[in-house]
Amino acid sequence: MHIARTGRGLAAATSVAALAVTALANAAPAAVPHTLAVPAVVGHTLAHDVSSPLSNAQCQAKWQINCYNPLQYRTAYDLNALYRKGVTGKGRTIVIVDSYGSPTVQHDLDVYSKQFGLPSTKVKVVKWGHVPAFDPKNSDMTGWAGETTLDVEMAHAVAPAAKIVVVETAVSETEGTTGLPEMMDAEKYLIDHNVGDVISQSFGATENTFPGFAKGDFSSIKKLRYAFQDADRKHVTVLAASGDGGATDLRADGKTYYDKRVNSWPSSDPLVTSIGGTQLHLNDKGNRVKPDSVYNDYGSGGGGQSHVFTRPSFQNGVKSKVGTRRGTPDISMSAAVDGGAWIYSSFDPTATGWDVSGGTSEATPLFAGIVALADQAAGHRLGNIQKRLYDLYSRHSKSTGIVDVNDGTNNSYQGVTGYKAVNGYDLATGVGTVDALRFVPALAKQRP
Repeated sequence: MHIARTGRGLAAATSVAALAVTALANAAPAAVPHTLAVPAVVGHTLAHDVSSPLSNAQCQAKWQINCYNPLQYRTAYDLNALYRKGVTGKGRTIVIVDSYGSPTVQHDLDVYSKQFGLPSTKVKVVKWGHVPAFDPKNSDMTGWAGETTLDVEMAHAVAPAAKIVVVETAVSETEGTTGLPEMMDAEKYLIDHNVGDVISQSFGATENTFPGFAKGDFSSIKKLRYAFQDADRKHVTVLAASGDGGATDLRADGKTYYDKRVNSWPSSDPLVTSIGGTQLHLNDKGNRVKPDSVYNDYGSGGGGQSHVFTRPSFQNGVKSKVGTRRGTPDISMSAAVDGGAWIYSSFDPTATGWDVSGGTSEATPLFAGIVALADQAAGHRLGNIQKRLYDLYSRHSKSTGIVDVNDGTNNSYQGVTGYKAVNGYDLATGVGTVDALRFVPALAKQRP
């Protein structure tokens, strides 16, 4: 089984900062299948050593893509008015789970924040198990470090006053026997110790690659749900990227795609809010020049029917679209590489500077920031937001802040026909995307 780090990167460009860490260790429950965690291919590299972010016009001229900074996102998602009201994520904590992590995550966030005039925040790093020393020549480690950087900077861009906890999990270099169980065990520990309000997961494994799937035995997935069941009881929101393979996804080799529609876990889990991807079309001020479309360029927003989970009750109102199965995604945020986000990283001394990155691993921490804002607005954790989300959607009102994505674009990918963005819920973008000024207070007030 291949655990893919979702996301696509474009430009690459690191000094090293020491981080205080908390050493934790625990074992996954017995009889849970162990898998090897491998980051996904990061996409195309179009530039190296970018010394400072370029304007959108410069990106178009140099690379024929659009590139956006957090100030543009704040305008696009109508966040600035919330900040003026004091809704900044203060008092809330976002937990980000990634293998290996990044040794320069605090330094990089500080540089990122200073560049755009944002206040920085303290990143607490938790090492789960015996995390090996970071090796910038190890492609697995640098892949996950890039993921960690993207996750932290995107969450901070939306919820600048929220606390951020990065959980670095260890992946055995010799045995290949750790991965998803270790991630789930780390999450359960933090949930039990009341560490975070929302968990952002930018990884996934195709359901079909789990042991027993071909025989209709889904126990290998269901035995991994213990962290999510715990989160549901403790009112912690859990998010997962829907993936970057459109209506298909990667085989166990981590390189080739299924030639049919498949789905991935944990995104497909009904206890998890699945975050899909859109493409923003913005000017340099962050105003839309046309409506959002489906992310489909160097990857494509994951979405479709789960083959493991049946339709949960919160999706009964969209059963005409999902049928008898759990459908993903639930909601979407910016993910296209053509319209990717500027991030700063310095974990690789040969490629220090600014990158443009995308993928649903961008969308997921962006939405984690939205949840942190809503938690603050509510004055308490919202926990599992699925029923709240679909109840808001059922009102079909602009006052909910849910913005339909219905331009007819689709998430077909690698020759597998996907789903179109149409009026209402669809298996390309879920209920759509958000106008945060309306969505945050509406979600906070909606009864579960």
